[in-house]
Order: sequence, then structure tokens, then C-alpha cells
Amino acid sequence: MSISITPAASERMRSFLASSPEAAGVRFGVKKMGCSGFGYVVDLAQGIAEGDQVLDVEGIPLVVSDTSLPLVDGTLIDFQRQGLNASFVFHNPNA
Repeated sequence: MSISITPAASERMRSFLASSPEAAGVRFGVKKMGCSGFGYVVDLAQGIAEGDQVLDVEGIPLVVSDTSLPLVDGTLIDFQRQGLNASFVFHNPNA
């Protein structure tokens, strides 16, 4: 299983973790979004649940559920700023 992050995404995730030292890591995965399929989720992980995998990606604990892992395997996570907007961008070969 492989998930990678760009330096920009790493910097943003480290910033999230620094502002919440009690977090177990950064949760990454997918969830069902309406009738159109799945959407990506990036949030602070408040804990590690049964069925979660913790991946060390560039020194960042990335928490991924067993159900999301096959869907996000091979994903490159980037963070981009465009004007006033900033967001994570996902390059997933499985999409």
C-alpha cells in the first residue's frame, strides 16, 4: 500500500498537527457523497479506531480505515493555493 504527499501537502499537514498536538494524526480516506459516488476526506484524527491503519508518510502519521485503503492506494496528495482558495488536491490512479 502506498500513499505519497508533496512538500506543500506535508507542510499543511504539519501545520494542522502542530495546532492540535492531541491529534493522533491526519485522517485520510473516502466517504460516500450523495448519489455521485465518493469524496475525499482529510481531517485531524482524534483517535485510532479498530480497522484503522496508521501509515508513516514523510514523518506524518496518516490514519486510513481498512475500507478506504484499497480506494486510496497509490494516491498522491498535494496542496494548492489558487487566488484566495486553498485545498488539498488528489491524484489517484484508481479514480
